[in-house]
Amino acid sequence: MPDSTEGKYQLSIRRRMPASREVVFEAWTDPRRLSEWMCPGDIVSAEAQLDLRVGGSYRIVMKSKTQDHVHTGVYQVVDPPSKLVFTWTQNEKEVPTLVTVEFIAHGNETELVLTHERFRDADVMKRYQGGWGTIAEKFAAYIAESMGTTTVRCSTK
Repeated sequence: MPDSTEGKYQLSIRRRMPASREVVFEAWTDPRRLSEWMCPGDIVSAEAQLDLRVGGSYRIVMKSKTQDHVHTGVYQVVDPPSKLVFTWTQNEKEVPTLVTVEFIAHGNETELVLTHERFRDADVMKRYQGGWGTIAEKFAAYIAESMGTTTVRCSTK
């Protein structure tokens, strides 16, 4: 019998960015640039390898002072500059979840809408809510910096 709690929980994060969706999409999908802002919690650095095509995989290693957090997945949708959909797994034992990132044009700004779904556990979903919230804030600050203001990035060792 299927697990009735599978995929029950999801989260959504929204942030406005002071740049075109082409600029925002590029910053999200460039491994070098992604490593500068994808650092939630106690993460001090990040490394990314992206094969940005439908069926292509990615690997993001978020490093804290004590351990590495490896995230992997496969791109389901790659529709520049408007949408990405990819599976998300933090470790090999985890059931993959699904992340959708939409880049919505609003004049000279872009609204980033990130939806992470298929969580089996509310506590795990809440932890990711905080992580993605921090990532979205750092990403928005990174975009603002690229448009002429300052930001806080991952710290470098």
